[in-house]
Amino acid sequence: MDTNGATTSSTAGGGSTSKSSSKKHSRKPVYSRFTQQELPACKPILTPGLVVEIVDRYDESCVPSNYSNDKLKFIQNPSINKSCVRTLTVPKLMKSPVFIYYQLDNYYQNHRRYVKSRSDKQLRSVSDEKSTTDCSPEDKTVDGPIVPCGLVAWSLFNDTYWFSVNSKTIEVNKHDIAWKSDKEHKFGSNVYPKNFQSGGLIGGAKLNSSVPLSKQEDLMVWMRTAALPTFRKLYGKIEQDLQANEKIQVVIQNNYNTYSFSGKKKLVLSTTSWIGGKNDFLGIAYIIVGGLCLFLAVCFILLYVIKPRPLGDPSYLSWNRSPAGHPN
Repeated sequence: MDTNGATTSSTAGGGSTSKSSSKKHSRKPVYSRFTQQELPACKPILTPGLVVEIVDRYDESCVPSNYSNDKLKFIQNPSINKSCVRTLTVPKLMKSPVFIYYQLDNYYQNHRRYVKSRSDKQLRSVSDEKSTTDCSPEDKTVDGPIVPCGLVAWSLFNDTYWFSVNSKTIEVNKHDIAWKSDKEHKFGSNVYPKNFQSGGLIGGAKLNSSVPLSKQEDLMVWMRTAALPTFRKLYGKIEQDLQANEKIQVVIQNNYNTYSFSGKKKLVLSTTSWIGGKNDFLGIAYIIVGGLCLFLAVCFILLYVIKPRPLGDPSYLSWNRSPAGHPN
């Protein structure tokens, strides 16, 4: 018994010594609020103004299943109802104004022949309505010149959208969607559409012949051609807040033919911040240019390390070969 007791006592004593030894040699810093960064401090957290955006591609979804393999036949048949209902969910509070855009992909408005097919003189003044030299093939009909002439105006976007929440219609404001300079200087207040979309082949939307071009803002927005094949154009504005998780019913009239060139159509609802709307182009451009600069820097470093340029011999310099006062 005494032996067992002595052994147990010895073991316990050894354990205690080991613990005190480990504490003595520990490198763990002494706890303090300073080292743990727990002192009272002002820690502002910047909250960027976010752009809330809803993007809905509808060109494929708005085609009936029996035309899924022949979309072109569907869009070119005027007897088929082109109405389509879509439901959009608002992800976050969207404060007014909420901008409505239509987005087209794989649509080259920057094509040289397309861009030139217009007459700016004709758009400005009624006295120049016969200035249709550059508008071929949409320049004139048997009844006279086409106003506005050209392929740009002829292909005017003609899909339409109606919005509602809980069976209550949301009004869309289509005023002031065009540039002020276009309304005041580029489109005449005495120029009215004439012979427009009256041929056998209809390209897009028709225009009200009793409204001057200076009031046709959808046309002005469309006539400002895009530089890239993927672009958005302003359709209108919603002048009310859209609450988070609200269900928006959108009735789309799917009229515009993008199926013949494998294009895409998207409906976009977006808010803006103090620096404008959402645009990824600038960020992508910075990343590409920065990556290219880094790649070139690495290449030059490797070139210098692997095959450095030999230093020149200063003895061959003219002033070393012919010191001052000792001409050859």
